[in-house]
Amino acid sequence: VVLVAASPCALAISVPLTVVAAIGAASQFGVVIKSGAAFERLGSIRHLAVDKTGTLTRNQPEVTGVVPADGFDRTQVLSFAAAVEQQSTHPLAAAIAAAGPEAPTASNISEEAGHGIGGTVEGRRVLVGSPRWIDAGPLKADVERMESEGQTCVLVTVDDVLAGAIGVRDELRPEVPEAVQALHANDVEVSMLTGDNTRTARALAEIAGIDDVRAELRPEDKASIVAELSSKTPTAMIGDGINDAPALAGATVGIAMGATGSDAAIESADVAFTGHDLRLIPKALQHARRGSRIINQNIVLSLAIIIVLMPLAISGVLGLAAVVLVHEVAEVIVILNGLRAAQAKR
Repeated sequence: VVLVAASPCALAISVPLTVVAAIGAASQFGVVIKSGAAFERLGSIRHLAVDKTGTLTRNQPEVTGVVPADGFDRTQVLSFAAAVEQQSTHPLAAAIAAAGPEAPTASNISEEAGHGIGGTVEGRRVLVGSPRWIDAGPLKADVERMESEGQTCVLVTVDDVLAGAIGVRDELRPEVPEAVQALHANDVEVSMLTGDNTRTARALAEIAGIDDVRAELRPEDKASIVAELSSKTPTAMIGDGINDAPALAGATVGIAMGATGSDAAIESADVAFTGHDLRLIPKALQHARRGSRIINQNIVLSLAIIIVLMPLAISGVLGLAAVVLVHEVAEVIVILNGLRAAQAKR
């Protein structure tokens, strides 16, 4: 009788049942959680680091300005840049490639994450990259002007000679301010991490309602910042590009924008969104916190039953049939409570 009274049946079933139900419910509104451990960690998140390009922005960048250097014209700059950018996975590369649809084919492509991309076009070595990687030289004033207008600038060199600067603008997603406000309401701090210039990043962060902005970062810088934040408080990182993969892997919970994200980002993440609506973030956090509360309720109930039954069984107050009945009723209660985690609005 004592052994049956001490049996942790309800305790054993309470956690996995709730986790499976909650993970299944999350998939109904577009959040794929890869494991039970990731789900439990998701409920503890108190800080969110967000990549800018392709995550906070619409991922529909457009070329908004081209400034050629001496010896080159606008068509040449776009043609050379589009030739190598056709091979890149960076969100801004698609805009440049679209602006030069008749660009020649590039070969010997090499991409350096956080810096830029290079290749051979018509026998000439072409580099396209950030102003932190390529010296703007005589175009420095033009680059600063475009950045102050909210454009992201890339520089183009041909055979190590500066050919021009290209400005690309990617507008903020319309739901971002609402999502950030909802995160703040749930006591979650938000930080923007971006490789873009500080002026452009702060302009977008002000619209989004984000106070903590970390700009001009390389992929390894993002990974270091996320690791530092995670060591202080449970931190999630959300991104969509191959540059974000190290940071996603180092966060308490990595979240990938599954609809538009790169394979490397999705593989490194613990959670993937099937859509791109950032309002899924506060919704997913609320769902995970609710699941954690249900898990704790089941654990407390299961332990309380064992604590109460043990002395009653030892003293002979309850016989075998009564102890078994109490356990069976407790299991049904725990199961029904755990199934509440399966309730989620689409």
